[in-house]
Amino acid sequence: MGYLSELLMILAIVLLPVIAQSKVTSAYNKYSKIKNSCNLTGKEVARKILDRNGLNKITIGEVSGSLTDHYDPSKKNINLSSGIHSETSIAAVAVAAHECGHAIQDKEHYSFLVFRTKLVPIVNFTSRISTIFIMVGFLSELANLVTIGIILLSVGLLFQLVTLPVEFDASRRGKIQLKELGLIEDNDVKGTESVLNAAALTYVAGFLATAMQILRLILINRNRN
Repeated sequence: MGYLSELLMILAIVLLPVIAQSKVTSAYNKYSKIKNSCNLTGKEVARKILDRNGLNKITIGEVSGSLTDHYDPSKKNINLSSGIHSETSIAAVAVAAHECGHAIQDKEHYSFLVFRTKLVPIVNFTSRISTIFIMVGFLSELANLVTIGIILLSVGLLFQLVTLPVEFDASRRGKIQLKELGLIEDNDVKGTESVLNAAALTYVAGFLATAMQILRLILINRNRN
C-alpha cells in the first residue's frame, strides 16, 4: 500500500466519525432551541408512545450527559438525558420517540435487535483481545497472529453492521408513532427528521471507519509478508 493511499485511508478513518458527530451536534443544538408544537417534554412523549403500545411497565429515567439516551432491554427502561427528558424541544421529541422505537422492537422481538443483543458479550470479549493479537503479531512479525486479531476485530464490524437496521428501524417506528398519535405537527417534521437522520449518520460513519481500519490492517499485514 502506497504512502498516499495509506494517508488518505487514515484521514478517512479519523474524519468520518468526526464529521458525522459534528452533524449530530449541529442538528441537536439547532432543534433543541425550538419548541415542539405540542409543548410536550421528551418524557411525556415517551410515556404516551409506550402506553399506546402496551408498554406501561417500562420506566423512564433521567441520566446525566448530552445525547446519552438509550433503551436498556435487560432492565426494560428508557433513559433520557437531561436535555431530552425535561425539555419541550423538537430534538427532545425526536430522540424520545427513537428510544421508544427500540422498546417496541424489543416487544416484537425484532430479529436484528435480538441478534445484536446476543452479540454484545461476544463483542465485549473480542474487542478487548483483538488489539493484543494485532500488536503482538506485528511486533513479533507473526502474520497469523495479526490475522487472528483482524478476525476478532471483524466481530465488532459485524456488530456495527447489525446495528444499522436496528437504529434506522427505531427511527422509522418513532416517526410513525409521533404522526399517528398527533405528537408532532407539520412544522415539526423537518426538524424531527433532521435530528434522527444526523444520528443515523454516526452509525454509518462508524461502520465505514471500522471497515476501512480492518482493510488497512489486512493490506499492511499482506505487504509485510
